[in-house]
Amino acid sequence: MAYLLRLPAKRVRPIATLMACELFDGDVDRAMEAAMGIELFHSFTLMHDDIMDASPLRRGRPTVHVQWDVNTAILSGDAMLVKAYQCMAEDSRALSVFSRYALQVCEGQAMDMAFERQVEVTADAYMDMIRRKTAVLLACALEVGAILAGADAAQQTAIGRFGEQLGLAFQLRDDHIDAFGDPSRSGKQRGGDLRAGKKTWLLIRGLGLERGRGSSTLADQLRMPSISRDVSAMIEGLISLGARDESEARIKALESEAMAQLEAVDTANDRKSPLRSLAAGLMGRVA
Repeated sequence: MAYLLRLPAKRVRPIATLMACELFDGDVDRAMEAAMGIELFHSFTLMHDDIMDASPLRRGRPTVHVQWDVNTAILSGDAMLVKAYQCMAEDSRALSVFSRYALQVCEGQAMDMAFERQVEVTADAYMDMIRRKTAVLLACALEVGAILAGADAAQQTAIGRFGEQLGLAFQLRDDHIDAFGDPSRSGKQRGGDLRAGKKTWLLIRGLGLERGRGSSTLADQLRMPSISRDVSAMIEGLISLGARDESEARIKALESEAMAQLEAVDTANDRKSPLRSLAAGLMGRVA
């Protein structure tokens, strides 16, 4: 457990919990245990996801199941989940919200794995999957901070909605950067998801546009073994179909909705500055 927690990380979710507590003039020290619980739960999901995905590396270091073995990684993840619940146990309201969202994260991972076996995945289904797998934990982190600060239900909903929309935009931006980003700036292999045939919103939408036009560049490439796929041709196909522009527009719309939800929160304007900065950092990643 300590090995995974010591790996470099942004700690966005626990920081968001503390920021939300501060936003509503709460005692940040009182929210520290819950913030740790959020991070422990996130780390638990990473440890088990790495096993399911057979990932050899996590943040540039061997994954736990590679460094030790699968059984050790499973048990370590289980223990992190238990410790997460211990951290969340102090406030029953926070625990209830956490449990609801934690179950959705597991549902999202199950959907993601199911998509690998499905021939057809809709864009709406993909958005529902990333909402559960990625976005709701950020919403949870913010709602828990608001609860511990004594914010009312409407304010909890608004700050949670801010986190959910921001989380959706973050994942779509990540998919976008994978296809169109500059590897020297983004640190990502260009087109890695396309080569793997991963069913992202971008690829799903591109295939839909392609069918509508009677062309088949993407479909033809996906019928080939991954090692033989012409990623450059797939990227150019997405651009010519207009999928890149649609992706960028969708990301910006989600980011705008996130910021609108933050501005709707009924607190002093200057108290929102840290969360605005956090959002700007997540939205301003290199593409």
